[in-house]
Amino acid sequence: MNFIKKSWPGLALCLTIAVPSYILGKHFPIIGGPVIAIIIGMIAALFIKDKSKFESGLRFTSKKILQYAVILLGFGLNLSVVLKTGKQSLPIIVGTIAASLIIAFLVHKVMHIPSKISTLIGVGSSICGGSAIAATAPVINADDQEVAQSISVIFFFNVLAAIIFPSLGVWLGFSSISGEAFGVFAGTAINDTSSVTAAAATWDSMYNLGSATLDKAVTVKLTRTLAIIPITLALAFLSAKKKGNTGGKKGMKVNIKNIFPFFIVYFVLASVVTTIATGFGVPSSVFMPFKELSKFFIILAMAAIGLNTNIIKLVKSGGKPIVLGFCCWVAIIVTSLALQHVLAIW
Repeated sequence: MNFIKKSWPGLALCLTIAVPSYILGKHFPIIGGPVIAIIIGMIAALFIKDKSKFESGLRFTSKKILQYAVILLGFGLNLSVVLKTGKQSLPIIVGTIAASLIIAFLVHKVMHIPSKISTLIGVGSSICGGSAIAATAPVINADDQEVAQSISVIFFFNVLAAIIFPSLGVWLGFSSISGEAFGVFAGTAINDTSSVTAAAATWDSMYNLGSATLDKAVTVKLTRTLAIIPITLALAFLSAKKKGNTGGKKGMKVNIKNIFPFFIVYFVLASVVTTIATGFGVPSSVFMPFKELSKFFIILAMAAIGLNTNIIKLVKSGGKPIVLGFCCWVAIIVTSLALQHVLAIW
């Protein structure tokens, strides 16, 4: 009861922002509900003089609800389908993720960008945009300002990709008879599902390919989502090791229970449940409500993050993260095209 008494004002405020953001996100999918929620939250924060009564609810929403969103995301993954159709694109997925993370690390060192922002942008660019940032933020203890900064950068390049990728595909000479090559390109080089869907659907409509490109692109994108698991586990270990080296006692053992991101285990279990159930003939549509709830929880968490973010400070410090995002984006595009060429897909 005490938790409800302390948290309900913050939760109510987040819901007030999240509901219209969710509806607007349906009408403007390229922008998406999470970005709309962050923007509204940041603007609303300018008019709230005393946040003390909202703090408990905002903290719970931006941390715990975000983890619940990632767990529910697992219900959208049928592992057998993803592994079967994603096998061809696996080398490209691994290559693009590696390229993005390496570039993020190098740019972080050269430009002295905060390590948590660099990690979030690197992971978000290479895996699956906002969902990857949602999974990674609790593991590395990123604050709301860092999450908002990273989401903003990812959003900028998402919109750019959705607009220019079909024209870029024409210029590069992708097949107009089969949607396979462009589908793999969109699925590996665009980070957020909404923009992957927009670019692939545009290619299908340009060449009357039905949903061939879209099906391929979305499957490749789902395969990329699985990379959340090893990346978050590795980051949890590195984060704990860094804490041990800087603040812990010499020779102190790392407590696995404290550093292990258990919500990722539940994410995997949710995926296994979906895979087994569909294997026994349960329609995939049964899991749609869980996927929708996951999307809404992410929007809810982004509303809280927006409310905890100083928009003026965010704009002033936005230059370097955008350069980092651009470098990661270019590295992913070049790596994807190079590996497609080597594998004779393009």
